[in-house]
Amino acid sequence: MKAQGAVRWFAALFALICIYQLSFTWIASNVEKKAKAYAKGDEATERRYLDSIADQEVFNFLWLKKFTYAEVRDQKLNLGLDLQGGMNVVMEVEVQDVIRALSNQSKDPGFNRAMDLATQRQASSQSDFVTLFVQAYREVAPNNRLASIFATRENQGRVNFDATDEEVIEVIRAEAESAIDRSFNILRTRIDKFGVTAPNIQRQQGSGRINIELPGVDNPDRVRKLLQGTAKLEFWETFEAAEVLDRMVEINKYLAAETKLGTTAKTDTTLSGSSSTTAPGDTAAPSDNALMQNLAAADTSAAGDTSAAGLARTRQENPLFAVLMPAIFQDKDGSSKVSQGPVVGTSAARDTTLVNAMLARPEVRNFMPRNLKLLWTVKGRGDGNKFFDLIALKKRGNEDKAGLEGDVVTDARESIDPFGKVEVSMTMNAEGAKRWRRMTADNIGKSVAIVLDDYVYSFPTVQSEISGGMSSISGNFTTEEAKDLANILKAGKLPAPARIVEEAVVGPSLGKEAIQSGLWSIVLGLLLVLVFMAVYYAGSGMIANAVLFVNIFFIFGILASLQAVLTLPGLAGIVLTIGMAVDANVLIFERIREELARSKSMRQAVSDGFSNAYSSIIDANVTTILTGIVLYVFGSGPIRGFATTLIVGILTSLFAALFLSRIIMEYYVAKGKTISFGNAWSLGLFNNLNYDFLGKRRLWYGVSLVVIVAGLVSMATQGFNLGVDFKGGRSYVVALDSDRNASEVRTALAREFGSAPEVKTFGGDRQFKVTTTYKIQDNSETVDLEVENKLWEGLKGFYSQAPDQASFKNQFLMSSQKVGPTIADDIKASAIWSILFALIAIFVYIVIRFRKWQYALGATVALAHDVLVVLAVFSLGWKWMPFSMEIDQAFIAAILTIVGYSINDTVVVFDRLREDLADRKLTADLKIMNGALNTTLSRTLITAFTTVITVVVLFLFGGDVIKSFSFAILLGLIVGTYSSIFTASALVLDTVKWVEGRSKAK
Repeated sequence: MKAQGAVRWFAALFALICIYQLSFTWIASNVEKKAKAYAKGDEATERRYLDSIADQEVFNFLWLKKFTYAEVRDQKLNLGLDLQGGMNVVMEVEVQDVIRALSNQSKDPGFNRAMDLATQRQASSQSDFVTLFVQAYREVAPNNRLASIFATRENQGRVNFDATDEEVIEVIRAEAESAIDRSFNILRTRIDKFGVTAPNIQRQQGSGRINIELPGVDNPDRVRKLLQGTAKLEFWETFEAAEVLDRMVEINKYLAAETKLGTTAKTDTTLSGSSSTTAPGDTAAPSDNALMQNLAAADTSAAGDTSAAGLARTRQENPLFAVLMPAIFQDKDGSSKVSQGPVVGTSAARDTTLVNAMLARPEVRNFMPRNLKLLWTVKGRGDGNKFFDLIALKKRGNEDKAGLEGDVVTDARESIDPFGKVEVSMTMNAEGAKRWRRMTADNIGKSVAIVLDDYVYSFPTVQSEISGGMSSISGNFTTEEAKDLANILKAGKLPAPARIVEEAVVGPSLGKEAIQSGLWSIVLGLLLVLVFMAVYYAGSGMIANAVLFVNIFFIFGILASLQAVLTLPGLAGIVLTIGMAVDANVLIFERIREELARSKSMRQAVSDGFSNAYSSIIDANVTTILTGIVLYVFGSGPIRGFATTLIVGILTSLFAALFLSRIIMEYYVAKGKTISFGNAWSLGLFNNLNYDFLGKRRLWYGVSLVVIVAGLVSMATQGFNLGVDFKGGRSYVVALDSDRNASEVRTALAREFGSAPEVKTFGGDRQFKVTTTYKIQDNSETVDLEVENKLWEGLKGFYSQAPDQASFKNQFLMSSQKVGPTIADDIKASAIWSILFALIAIFVYIVIRFRKWQYALGATVALAHDVLVVLAVFSLGWKWMPFSMEIDQAFIAAILTIVGYSINDTVVVFDRLREDLADRKLTADLKIMNGALNTTLSRTLITAFTTVITVVVLFLFGGDVIKSFSFAILLGLIVGTYSSIFTASALVLDTVKWVEGRSKAK
């Protein structure tokens, strides 16, 4: 092989990169083990420990670069929700509410009929809501223009009375897109503040949906409230820092005294400044000198001692100021001054929780004025944006209420001032303008804080009284920051609530079971493949085994470098890759065997074997990659994880088989050593085969036709066991503490739900999967909790000791899934399109590669045959099989995997047929076609066997969650091997004969 040196260097560099990427996972795992040991099972303590060391160095890579724990954690190979527990949510922004608000809640009958009609159609349409509304409005009010609805006072300047429908539609779309962006940003901020490790939030492009993954979440109710709550936009008056810092000094003294005494101080302390009745704004602010003397006395720096003992002493002597740096600075003369503005102090991100806990204590609250409210800024600053400012807000009276709320804002947008600086222009309604004028007049020279969901987004200084309701907010904004602030301000204008349309919750115990079963299936599957290759191919099999280990190492290294999330289907993809990874080696070894049988030297046989196998290997794997790409594009969540693993596995397998295997073999050959490619029994197993596969093709056509027709009849009569992915509803996996019958569980739950839900055993007689459509159309915030409560009420009588509601959810509710009707329809549509696109992509590739449509037609019909047979078995068998045979997104992944695997086999046969024909045209030569099938039979059956044994392991030990998935792949492997031998080539033969017959007839 040419360029062996380059390949060696590349492989070595590739291995080093994989080691580097995987080292982050190893380091992070060690740190997290220490955190678990420190916390002794207390998750809150463990989380605080990890937060406290987030910016501490934990990894020094060869003294070249140092990494903090936060940086290491961000680059490690993360586990998916199904492997560690957590919550996955798909939220959909209510564009209907955006349009109604844009119309100023129009009472026009035509408008409201159109809105109702569009809402009905949305449940079964793939079009966006704006398109559906426009279509419906033109149906119900064909003679009316949209401008008559949307040319309101609030939309002045954007929608005129003489605007065309197209112009109005453009404005509606822009507002809908803006509302989705606002919701995305608000949700992202809420999640960032939720305290979840490695959350993931992404917009689903082309829709109003937002996908959110929250690993490790154990309180779904809190998440639902957090995500579905309406955004709260407020404008607050503020205190100056100098008005508040004296109280912070007193709090610091109090906490220090309490720490020194080691007891809880009395709440009626007589320390100066502890009165809870006088607000700083009601008295003269302390002089800068007096305040600075108090702050200096606090000695927050502990004389610059940064040792562990010094830091401990600082925290003891100044508990508050050790974690909250007061807002003071040094002027040009070197004297300390209190900063102007409402910033009281600054804390590192890890310390904000501790500051909150200190200031929330009832006895500490007594030191503060009653009209003081303290909130953090939403964005960090400083190195790595790790420091947050604490802002002093001023309540009106004693009510915890802002001076002005966001519902008065009618518009906000980024703009450029006369000096070329970026600013934000804001417009309010009449009532808001009146109150805004009064607020700005009372606070000239002070700040007004813009607060969303209890986080301060901006606190601009008021320069003068603002009348008329139009104002601008200036600052050192970038265009992006101005746009974000404008979106925040508009959150008060257009109510665009986001509701949960799909949800999956996996309990941590189920995740641990999935990890254990997944790892066992990988180890056992790998072991069986290694044993088979060593026994069947002897010395060359050992080379393939060594390369297989390198291949698995590369897979994990690449997944780590991509920062991919390893899911249970992803583990299944690795198991499947182990089986398929030997495919290229098998093809090469069989080719080398053929060359050795022709009495060629070992060196020449190895060279020719690799050269002759290249075409088949590339064609077979490209077609499989095409199905993986389709799966990635149309899939979501864990299915994408499976597609990623499959694609990466195919690419690394190609590199390992084509290059690494060859380098090793040529090294041995160059040393004069002989490589064995089998033993006495395996070398003669497939010799001199001459089966007439195609002579009885009509019989095999008949067998396939009978199965497919029976399946079609079953599909039309009893249908499929559709999962909630495809029909909508809620599904729960529940564990009991004793064996029970599914029918009695169903009867008990029917009393609660009003109708009997679907109840099936799930991995044993103590675990059940319950599926119900109860109130699936209800979008209220409390409906999920209501359904879970009914589930608990119906099942608690089955326990030897009835668990309370909290114990039931934490210990016995293993997982839950919710899919709304609209998204279920979308999932069905994307599943159908993904299969069709895969078939079309493969058809086009084979036409281009083989230059004959007969090959493409034979392959594509054979693939359709495989899909239909698997569907037939799932329709015929789901009622009596002892395990779940659900049709869900994982099943579609299995179908596409079957398509990729089956075409892999078929292409190898076609490639040998093309080679045997040499320069002759494609003719209906039964002997040549049978010869191609016989010479490739060993490769077909051996590859099928190695893949089947790994999938059998996956089916038996991979866990109940993917049992249906693995069964579909197992069935597909068998059917795909059958169709590659008996269907695809037979169809090529018959189509060629048909073309030849037509030519002769002419």
